Amino acid sequence: MKSIFGVLLVLMVMSIGEAELKENFYSSSCPNVESIVLQAVNAKLAETQTFTPIPATLRLFFHDCFVEGCDASVLIASPNGDAEKDAPDNLSLAGDGFDTVFKAKQAVEAQCPGIVSCADILAIAARDVVVLAGCPSFSVELGRRDGLISAASRVAGNLPEPTDDVDQLTAHFAAKNLSQSDMIALSGAHTIGFSHCTRFANRLYSFTPSNPIDPSLDPNYAQQLIQECPQNVDPLIAVNLDPTTPTIFDNVYYQNLVGGKGMFTSDQVLFTHPSTKPAVTNFANSPSRFNAAFAAAMRNLGRVGVKTGRQGEIRRDCTTFNS
Repeated sequence: MKSIFGVLLVLMVMSIGEAELKENFYSSSCPNVESIVLQAVNAKLAETQTFTPIPATLRLFFHDCFVEGCDASVLIASPNGDAEKDAPDNLSLAGDGFDTVFKAKQAVEAQCPGIVSCADILAIAARDVVVLAGCPSFSVELGRRDGLISAASRVAGNLPEPTDDVDQLTAHFAAKNLSQSDMIALSGAHTIGFSHCTRFANRLYSFTPSNPIDPSLDPNYAQQLIQECPQNVDPLIAVNLDPTTPTIFDNVYYQNLVGGKGMFTSDQVLFTHPSTKPAVTNFANSPSRFNAAFAAAMRNLGRVGVKTGRQGEIRRDCTTFNS
């Protein structure tokens, strides 16, 4: 009886947290927050004059939500190197993503001090960057508070790996109360961005003893990757996740999967597995269906593990907990 009560209490807290998220959360306290964040995102892109802040900010949102929930815990900096961002799985997060959020927070604080959480700013910025890359706009639910825990030790096992199969991917997302449909749609984020060669080199040189190159790879694409990622290449070398339209947010990622051009095992299995192949084919054939599914999945992702009320705080500085 006691354990059942505990489970019910947890479910009540989770549902209350989600219920408190709403699109117009700051309509009275900081009505211009979304335009302030968008202006800061545009300023960051103009400053860097590169595409990097766009995939970097989107990836930052995903990594944040999948560990402690969407609570900006990934933004905390530790002098001891033991915060969430210091975990091995997070060391490849690009600095431009962090800087985009930090600059947006500074701009928001200048007009609405102590009102808007870093978690909400990250959620808004993640939407803004994909829209700037070509995704149709969608609304973002707000009202998150910033988390009170950020530990490198809590990251392992929470993030999907590039070697995962469909069952492993589905389990990772189910653990966050996200469906297989959400997983397939959110994988479409790989239509932009890049990865380091070490993340997929096993598919080129050591897939199996009899097949060093993964046979599910299109042969021409495999040779392209081998040229870009020769053995013992500098680990900092990065390759576009989408070899066709790497800076445009579109459904070409799914068309690539149909053609055997998924960079990671976790990409290509979405087309080769019977449970996920129909959705991949559907998205490959219809940009509008992918865009709608992606927007819905991003809203669902944004509800994962949110902190509301006394569960968190409104950080003055995204990199440090309030005193």
